[in-house]
Amino acid sequence: MEKHEAAFYEKTDRGSVRCSLCPHNCRIQDSKSGICGIRTNSGGVLYTDIYGRITSIAMDPVEKKPLYHFHPGASILSIGTKGCNMKCPYCQNWQISQERAAHTSYYPSEKIVEAALAEGSVGIAYTYSEPIVWFEYVRDTAALAREKGLANVMVTNGFINPEPLRELLVLIDAMNIDLKSFRDKTMRTVQKARLPEVLDTIRTAHAHGCHIELTTLVITGINDDMDEMKDIIEFIASVDAGIPWHISRYYPSYKYDRPATDVGFIMKVHAEAEKKLKYVYCGNVSSQERGHDTHCPSCGATVIRRSGYFTKISGLDGNRCAQCGAELRIVR
Repeated sequence: MEKHEAAFYEKTDRGSVRCSLCPHNCRIQDSKSGICGIRTNSGGVLYTDIYGRITSIAMDPVEKKPLYHFHPGASILSIGTKGCNMKCPYCQNWQISQERAAHTSYYPSEKIVEAALAEGSVGIAYTYSEPIVWFEYVRDTAALAREKGLANVMVTNGFINPEPLRELLVLIDAMNIDLKSFRDKTMRTVQKARLPEVLDTIRTAHAHGCHIELTTLVITGINDDMDEMKDIIEFIASVDAGIPWHISRYYPSYKYDRPATDVGFIMKVHAEAEKKLKYVYCGNVSSQERGHDTHCPSCGATVIRRSGYFTKISGLDGNRCAQCGAELRIVR
């Protein structure tokens, strides 16, 4: 396979280049890579090392992304590559996001779209690692998928510059965006990123009309603080109280071995969030706990029941509550 030139960069001096895909805006010397580890300067030209390179491919429930209000109960062809522009020490998929030597196989966009159609998939999800750093392949595959009537989904950390984001939003139907922390100091020291740009991505995607859901992994010793959770709740409500928020339980992984998040704290955050947000969910906790089903904000009726990844649509008429007729924030 030939090298694929990267988008969003400029040549600078002495053979170096500056990548402008994400807010790191890495200045990259010849034969070196950016922070993501997979955009490489070769002779003054920036190349993507992962165009068409896939580490993982599977048919997943769309709820696994997690997306609870986007074609609930459907399956979606999910693909991922290697590389990430954040450096979370607790990464759940570190084997592919942080390891440059992760094995990949080449799949042209046409093959992915053909596979999605053959499997009866609702669309294609760009997930598992960070799809922002896979920009060129995501853009090209999403354009072809759109032509074939497939939906495009990104599961992303949201750390992207405005121009490439706008280019993707023309093609992306839904995003689950990680809101990892609401403290810029934490984002800078732990995730090696910045908070304001992620918040801008959330606002921009919502304003564009993209279906968005947000996820916060609550990590012992990092962001398991009720004041911080309340700040996240206030932010979401300020954008749109109807944005679904997934509060997810952390388990020890990669370089971080603190105990798993206290379930009691997760439940307290859920109760607090329900005071201001219409749709609040809990992830990585027992199905016997609260926070899995979808309820109508108007009458309280249960419209979607969930147990693990088993989904039963029990009270919907189209995207309205079958009991009271209220329109719900659900794409079907």
